[in-house]
Amino acid sequence: MTNEIQSIFNRIAPVYDQLNDWLSLGQHRIWKEMAVKWSAAKLGDTTLDLCCGSGDLALRLARRVGATGQVYGVDFSPNLLETASLRSQRQYPQPVITWVEADVLNLPFDDNKFDAATMGYGLRNVKDIPRSLQELYRVLKPGAKAAILDFHRPSNLQLRTFQQWYLDGFVVPVANYLGLKEEYAYISPSLDRFPIGKEQIELARQAGFAVATHYPIVNGMMGVLVVSKF
Repeated sequence: MTNEIQSIFNRIAPVYDQLNDWLSLGQHRIWKEMAVKWSAAKLGDTTLDLCCGSGDLALRLARRVGATGQVYGVDFSPNLLETASLRSQRQYPQPVITWVEADVLNLPFDDNKFDAATMGYGLRNVKDIPRSLQELYRVLKPGAKAAILDFHRPSNLQLRTFQQWYLDGFVVPVANYLGLKEEYAYISPSLDRFPIGKEQIELARQAGFAVATHYPIVNGMMGVLVVSKF
């Protein structure tokens, strides 16, 4: 399954940002900025962005930590990492970001390395959510926070119906037009499998996080899990 998802993200890399705009009704940048703020990253921090995609959150972290800080952007898609690297090279001043091709289930970092971390639209796609949270816990310093943003199935039946209508009636046809129908067919099943807020909190606590809070946004169609390591 991991290789299949990796292949999907490699293929959608050229239009990844455009598709995120369509999926989120153009609002994903606002929610990503919220996630960065909730991570509590500050000037001079060493920070981590997991499943970094084309680099949106990593670039935001870089602005927050400044020239004295450091950002590591991790993804298993070399195509997306190449896109992210090209984007960062166009920034002025040049952000201090290290792009790392790696699996979030087996991070190539020492224990207690990072002051803050983010993950945007990645947790839903990992094959072992508890293991990914354990790895995140391992690499964070004591006192560090992480903010994890993702799409969800809302509990409200009308909103769930709207979400499915939007996926079926707009996102999939657009993806089909771009020749990416198969690539985006995985979205609905991934939403069905993804743990809801309370379940995410419990998984985070099982991974070792002393404090875990889930903030539903957009009427529960999205949410941010904020975790703290003590």
